[in-house]
Amino acid sequence: MKLAELKARIGAKQVDTVIVAFPDVFGRLIGKRLTGHHFLDAVAHGGTNACNYLLTVNLDMDPLPGFEFANWEKGYGDFELRMDAATIRLLPWQTATALVFCDLFSQAGHAIEQSPRLVLRRQLERARDAGFACAAASELEFFLFNQSFHEAGQGGYAALKPASDYRIDYHTMQPAREEPLMRSLRNFMDAARVPIESSKGEWGRGQHELNFVYADPLTMADAHTLFKQGAKEIADQQGRCITFMAKPDAAEVGSSCHIHMSLWQKTKNAFWDARQGRGSKVFRRFLGGLLKYSPELCYFFAPTINSYKRYQPASWAPTKMAWAFDNRTVGFRVVGENNSFRVENRMPGADANPYLAFAAMLAAGIAGIEENLDCGEVYEGNAYADTKLPALPRSLRDASALLKSSKLARKAFGDRAVDFYVHTARCEVDAFDNAVTDWERVRYFERI
Repeated sequence: MKLAELKARIGAKQVDTVIVAFPDVFGRLIGKRLTGHHFLDAVAHGGTNACNYLLTVNLDMDPLPGFEFANWEKGYGDFELRMDAATIRLLPWQTATALVFCDLFSQAGHAIEQSPRLVLRRQLERARDAGFACAAASELEFFLFNQSFHEAGQGGYAALKPASDYRIDYHTMQPAREEPLMRSLRNFMDAARVPIESSKGEWGRGQHELNFVYADPLTMADAHTLFKQGAKEIADQQGRCITFMAKPDAAEVGSSCHIHMSLWQKTKNAFWDARQGRGSKVFRRFLGGLLKYSPELCYFFAPTINSYKRYQPASWAPTKMAWAFDNRTVGFRVVGENNSFRVENRMPGADANPYLAFAAMLAAGIAGIEENLDCGEVYEGNAYADTKLPALPRSLRDASALLKSSKLARKAFGDRAVDFYVHTARCEVDAFDNAVTDWERVRYFERI
């Protein structure tokens, strides 16, 4: 929707609320609701402000110490939210409401380089400078439960009832019971400019997968982020709850966010060599970069303590750096042909911030092209059992250490952004280290 159309809808009282929002470091939409007339009078062209502490809080919104970007010593000032007019859309699951994504700027007018949207924009600029456009799509998995979010929270998120009684991968009967919700998700998202290809039951009990129509990475990241919030809101309206945790139950499979990506030059897929009928040199070099650099960029694919619980042998989640054409034990699966030929990155979990995950893939892949790397021979066999293959980090602590020492990350993202996200990760590690978990109480309360 263009601004002129939104203005007309506000004038006709079809829209009375506009949400201005930006993705935070966790991929949450943060912002405020404005009356339609105030949005047009003051914000559409002049922007609005918010406290800069919003990029330096934990999930409980506690301000975290140790950030150079924003802190008590600097008084936690404001940054400016400037709307991206290309992202205006209606939210059909909310009454008379539109939403627009914003980019962040300092009071001096400088773009905030730590903001996830700008991190991705910078990598898209690098790709363009190298002569490429990019296409990307997410496959997002989640678990659906029969309690409301409030009921789940009041019960400590324990003993939740999955929406299905058994595993439902590709089933059509059991997921039909959830069709009122899933149909709402598909249709509402389409109406909100989040184009959906399909939904299906996944391997876990109550687990579902939804696939997006491919787009440029920034458009896809916006759609992905809006879907996660919208899905929770729609589920809540129906008395249900959804989680995008990477591993919500130790006895269940985890939830992934497989990312499909290809590079393009004009109207041609640069990953495909039409004359040879196979992957091009660009493809092999891009994939070579992913294989080499993904472990040190793993934080951007797996940003929480829980993320690393998903990486288990025989779990459908990868643990090793290898690639193959049709092998779900490897980190990178290569699928399609001609214009559909692409890399599927199986590392990210459903908890990944899509802006940062897309940016990390581009940074690694473009480095592979610049360094003339090669992906090597296609892998055959069970990568889970192959001890010779390079492995992913085993914990958020390990991933943050790799990111801190990554020369590629500092070259691609800049020291300020890297130090910012390393500190974000370490704050989460410290919080977990200081927590007393249910596992500890069950194990030690009586028997120690």
